[in-house]
This record gives sequence, structure tokens and C-alpha cells, in this order.
Amino acid sequence: MSRQPLIGVTACTKMVGEHLHHITGDKYVRAVAVGAGGLPLIIPALGELLDPQTLLASLDGLLFTGSPSNVEPHHYSGPASVAGTAHDPARDQTTLPLIRQAIAAGIPLLGICRGFQEINVAFGGTLHQRVHEVAGLMDHREPAHEPLQVQYAPRHPLQVQPGGLLAGLGLASEIRVNSIHGQGVERLAPGLRVEALAPDGLVEAFSVEGAQSFALGVQWHPEWQVASNPDYLAIFQAFGEACRKRAGQRRTDYKEVGFL
Repeated sequence: MSRQPLIGVTACTKMVGEHLHHITGDKYVRAVAVGAGGLPLIIPALGELLDPQTLLASLDGLLFTGSPSNVEPHHYSGPASVAGTAHDPARDQTTLPLIRQAIAAGIPLLGICRGFQEINVAFGGTLHQRVHEVAGLMDHREPAHEPLQVQYAPRHPLQVQPGGLLAGLGLASEIRVNSIHGQGVERLAPGLRVEALAPDGLVEAFSVEGAQSFALGVQWHPEWQVASNPDYLAIFQAFGEACRKRAGQRRTDYKEVGFL
């Protein structure tokens, strides 16, 4: 019987009262459990206090979540952020090195929203900090004062590129997705393959070329009520299957060295 895969889920830092907390959204850990069939493990944003090699040796997959904060622009040589922009340097220090090492180690990986942007930055890409101010691009932000059901409702079509990972999952050439982001890809990093485009040409999904396992970043939020959307569910199921495959391999490796 296959073992339930252990899937790391990135955390952000947030002050609650006078104490710093490491937090992640319920929707992400539920999507790992329901959509990917995995056991979620929240990874604290401890930066250099975490040993990536030890962590990755214990995991079968990694989910890089969305966040209210943005990657600090000095990581991609961008201009200073507008005053009041939320940043989380502890998360940057944790996720950016972890992404590169996870890909090198063949760990299945899924990046959502900020996680999508982190993958691009980790591989040398750049970001638009305020997409709605870029000539020719749409306003991709959610209607902030509407109920969550409205905010996360499908907002625009997405052109799935032929011959890629998403097309291979059976997604149609055009699907509809939610849109809840202020930043986006400016220059796609070398080694990333475009998987889907918004109507304005903004890259909304990419895969990592040459990755040993599932490695996908999406700008929208497929974790939202994942079980009720076949396209969103297909992404998490494929991610979960890759994680189960790694879990099985890790079990085989442990047997060979006498740990089981």
C-alpha cells in the first residue's frame, strides 16, 4: 500500500499582538489533504536556521503558497517598493534557496501566486510590482470589498499552451481562472516554460524545463475550493501523484539501507 506523501507547505511570518507567528492559510493545507491526498507539514520561515538538505530529505513534495506579502525587489534588482508594500524577508530567506535546491533534488513542487513569483525570482526572473499600472496589462487584482466567493470567482480566460504540462493533464486550450494578484512576471527566468497566458499576454503559469519531477508555478489560486473545480483539482491530483511516487521511492531507499 502506498504511503501518504508528506508535503511541506511554506509559512509566512506575522505579528499577532507582541509575538511573531509562523502561519499559512487553511485553504492551502486543505488543498494538500483533499486535492493532493497528502499530509501537510507547515515549514516555518526560519531562513538560515533551517537546513534545506535535511528538510528536503524528509519531504515528498513542496507547496509554495500565496501571501499578502511580496518578494523584496532587491532579490531581482527591481526598484524600491511603493511605501506601505508588505514584505516578509524571513520568508524570502527561506523559500528562495529552498526552491533551487528542491528542483535540483527532484522534489515535486507547486508554486501558487507568491510561490509562482518566488520560483521566477529564484531562477533569475523579474517581476512587475504593480501590474495594473503597466501599459497594456489588465488589472488582475480582486474586488477587495466583495465577499470571498466573488473575489475567488473565475475572472478571466486563460490560454493553455499546447504540448506542456497543463495540456498533458487534460486541461482545455482555454479555461477560466480567478485573479487575485497585484504583481506578476515581468521577465520570465531562463529554464522556465510558459504554460498559460492571460488575455493581456501576462504569463500565468510555467513549468521548470528539465525538472526531474512535477514542477509547476501558477499565478491564480487553484487551492480555492479545489474539489469543486475540475481544472484546479487536476493540478493538485497530478502534484499529489508525483509526491506519492517520491514517497514510494523514499520507502524503497529506506528498505535498501535497513531502515524499514
